[in-house]
Amino acid sequence: MSATATLPALDAVQTRLMASGIRFLSMDAVEAANSGHPGMPLGMADVATVLFSRFMKFDASNPDWADRDRFVLSAGHGSMLLYSLLHLTGYRDFPIDELKRFRQLHSKAAGHPEFGEGAGIETTTGPLGQGLATAVGMALGEKILRERFGAELCDHYTYSIAGDGCFMEGVSQEAISLAGHLKLGKLIVLWDDNRITIDGSTELSTSDDLLARVAASNWNTDQVDGHDPAAVEAAIAKARHSDKPTLIACRTTIGYGAGKKAGTHGVHGSPIGAEGIAHAREYFTWAHEPFVLPDEVTDFWKAVGSRGAAEAAEWEKRLAGADAKLAGDWARIMKDGFDGDATAILAEMKARIAADKPSLATRKAGQMVIEALSAGSLKLLGGSADLSGSNLTKAGSAKPITPDDASGDYVFYGVREHGMAAIMNGLSLHGGFIPFGGTFLCFSDYARPAMRLAALMHQPVVYVMTHDSIGQGEDGPTHQPIEHLASLRAMPNMLLMRPADGIETAECWEAALANTKHPTTLVLSRQNLKTLRTGDLAENLSAKGAYVLAEAEGGARQVTLLSTGSEVEIAVAAQALLAKDGIRAAVVSMPCWELFAEQPKGYRDGVLGTAPRLAIEAASPFGWTRFVDEEDDVIGLTTFGASAPGADLYKHFGLTAEKLAEKAKAKIAA
Repeated sequence: MSATATLPALDAVQTRLMASGIRFLSMDAVEAANSGHPGMPLGMADVATVLFSRFMKFDASNPDWADRDRFVLSAGHGSMLLYSLLHLTGYRDFPIDELKRFRQLHSKAAGHPEFGEGAGIETTTGPLGQGLATAVGMALGEKILRERFGAELCDHYTYSIAGDGCFMEGVSQEAISLAGHLKLGKLIVLWDDNRITIDGSTELSTSDDLLARVAASNWNTDQVDGHDPAAVEAAIAKARHSDKPTLIACRTTIGYGAGKKAGTHGVHGSPIGAEGIAHAREYFTWAHEPFVLPDEVTDFWKAVGSRGAAEAAEWEKRLAGADAKLAGDWARIMKDGFDGDATAILAEMKARIAADKPSLATRKAGQMVIEALSAGSLKLLGGSADLSGSNLTKAGSAKPITPDDASGDYVFYGVREHGMAAIMNGLSLHGGFIPFGGTFLCFSDYARPAMRLAALMHQPVVYVMTHDSIGQGEDGPTHQPIEHLASLRAMPNMLLMRPADGIETAECWEAALANTKHPTTLVLSRQNLKTLRTGDLAENLSAKGAYVLAEAEGGARQVTLLSTGSEVEIAVAAQALLAKDGIRAAVVSMPCWELFAEQPKGYRDGVLGTAPRLAIEAASPFGWTRFVDEEDDVIGLTTFGASAPGADLYKHFGLTAEKLAEKAKAKIAA
C-alpha cells in the first residue's frame, strides 16, 4: 500500500505549517538546553515533512515492526529534527517533557541520536558519514531478505538525510561505491545541500561535483529546491522506482527563517537566540509559546504516525498465513542470538582437533568453525575487505551476494575496511543477521570508528582480525600490529578474543555468538600453532576469559605464566624448561580479558594464584599491569616490528621460552 494513498495532497502552505512544528520544537529545545545544532532541522524540515507524511511506512505504536521503512539521520548533529518527528508522530519514548530535557543527563533526547535510548532511533549517528554507511547495510539487509523471503514479508525502503560533512568523510564513498555496485535500489539518500560547514562555506575546503562522483558509482542523482515540497515529493517518488540507489540533492538554507544567522555557519552549532527566534516567528507566522503546538499541527502528525498501523496489521496476517517453513525461518532469524546450537555443532570439531593434535593456524581453525556453523545457519553473513583468502572467512559452501542475486551469504566488500564495518552495523541493526567480516588486525585502524559504534550500540558484530602479530612475518612493520590489542581492549563493551589453538578458536566463536550485547574481535594467527588443549572439552573454558591451561606439578606454584594467543605455546615451553630446574610453574591462557573480568572474584583469584606472575604477548605490554606487578614483568614489544620470517622475529625480539624462563627464575629469586 502506498503511503501517499491515505492522505490528501499537501500544498506548500500546509506543508510549511507542518514543518513549522519541527522547526519550532527544534529551536525551543536548543534554546532551553543552550546547546545544540538548530541550523539543519530548520533547513531540512520541509524535506522531512514530505518524506514522513508522503512516503515513510511505519507505525509509531509498533516501532519494531520488521517491515517498516528505515530512516537514518546521518547528519546526527541535527538530532532535534529526528526527536521532533518522533514526538509529533506519537512515539511513546518522546513525550514533550523529553524534548524539554534535550541534551540533559539521562534524557532520551541526547545530543546526537543514540540507538537503544528510545524507539524510533534506528542507529547511533554523530560521527559524520557513519549513518549513511550504516544505511547501506540496512538496505543490503532488506535486499537479501526480500530475495530469501519474498516481498510479501520484506519490502521496505531505507532513507537517510546526510549533510556535506557526511560526504567529505571517506567512509561514505566506500559505502556509496558498494551500494551502487550491488544495485541497492531501495536506498534513497536526501542530501542537505546547504553548502555550509562549521568553518564556513564549503568553498573553503571542497570543489567536488558530488552528484557526478555519486553518479559515477552507479547511482541515480537528482537535485531539487529543498524548500519546494512538490519538487521534493516528485523526486522521492521517482527514486522509488529504480534498481539503483538514489541521491537527491536538496538545496536548502541552513537555519532557514532565522534572520541574520540563516545561511551562515553561525547557526550550525549554537542557539539561534532571541532575535533569530523572533524573526522566525514572524517569518513563519508562529505565535505559540515555546513547546506549544496548535491542534492542526498535532492532529496532522498523529495521523501520519498511526497511518501505518493498518499496513502493519496486514503484514502480520501475511506472516501468519505464510508457508509454515517460511514463517518458521522468519521467526528464527529475527530472534536474538545464533540460530543453532553452536556448542553441539562445534563439539565434534573440538574432539577431532584434540585427538589429532594438528599444528594449525587459528585463522584456518576459524575457517573450519565458519564451515561448521554456516552449514545450518540462516543468520550468519560473512565477508572480507578483499582478504578472503588470507582471513579465511569464506566457507567453501558460501555463496556471494552479487548485483543481480542477493540470495547468498557472503559479501565481497572490496578494499573498504571502514565501509565494511559500518555496513555490518547496518546489517545487524536491520535484524535477521549476525554479520562477520575480516581484515588484518593492523588494519582494524581503518575500521575502528564503526567498531566503536558497534560497541556503543551493543551490536553482536564479529570482526575476524587475522595476522595477529609479528608472527605474520615478511610483510613487515606496516602489517604487524603492536598497539592494537591494547587499543581494542580499552574500548568499552568490546570483547577481544585471542585464542591459542584450534580448540580455543572454536570456543571463542561459540562465546562470541552467545554474547548478544557485545561485538567481538577475534584475533587469529597466520602462523601454525600447536594444539595445547586436549582434555576437559565439555566446558567452554575460553568463555570464562582465562583458565589454568597447565597447573604446576609437584606442589604449590612458584610462578604463574600468563599469555594469550600465539604466545601461549611459548609459555608452555617455558614451563617445561623451568620444570627441568625443579621450578613449579603454572600456565594461564587468557583469550579474553573482558570475559575474565566478569567472572566471580573467587574464580579469578584461583586462576591467577598468589605466586609471582609474568606475562608474554607479542604486542604492547600496555594494560598487563592489571595482572602483573609492573610492566617489567611482561615480555612484549615496545617498538615496531621488522620484515623477516616470523620465527626469526620472535627470536630477534626475545619472545622465546628461554627468555621467559630466565625472567621467571629472576622473579622468584628477587
